[in-house]
Amino acid sequence: MRKSYRVKKEQEFQRVFHHGNSVANRQFVVYQIDKSNQSHFRVGISVSKKLGNAVVRNRIKRLIRSVLTELKPQLQSEIDFIVIARKPVVSMNYQEVKKCMMHVLKLGKILIKDDYNGESRELSEEKA
Repeated sequence: MRKSYRVKKEQEFQRVFHHGNSVANRQFVVYQIDKSNQSHFRVGISVSKKLGNAVVRNRIKRLIRSVLTELKPQLQSEIDFIVIARKPVVSMNYQEVKKCMMHVLKLGKILIKDDYNGESRELSEEKA
C-alpha cells in the first residue's frame, strides 16, 4: 500500500480519534472520519506493544495491510480510518484476519461493495 493511502502524522491520528466514529469487534477497533476532498481512503494502523515484540507487531501490520490492499476496490473513498488490533489477532492467520476485518469494516459501513458482483449492497437490496 502506497504512502498516499496512509495516515501517518500524530495530528491526523488524533483528529480521527477525537472527531470520528468507532466500531469494534473482538479483534479490531476502527475509528473513521469523512474527508470529502480526498480521491481515495487513507488508513492508519496501530498495534500495541502489549501484543508482542516488534516481530509480532510487524507481522500483524503486514497482515492488515495485505487484507486492505485486497479489499481496496470495495472500500469507501473519501474517508480516513484507523485500525487498532486487539489481542486475539496475534494467533490468527491471513484468512481469519480477513474475515474479521471484513466484519468490522461492514459494521462501520466502510466496506461498501458486495463480494460477489461488485454492486453496492444497498443497491442490490433495493432491486429485490
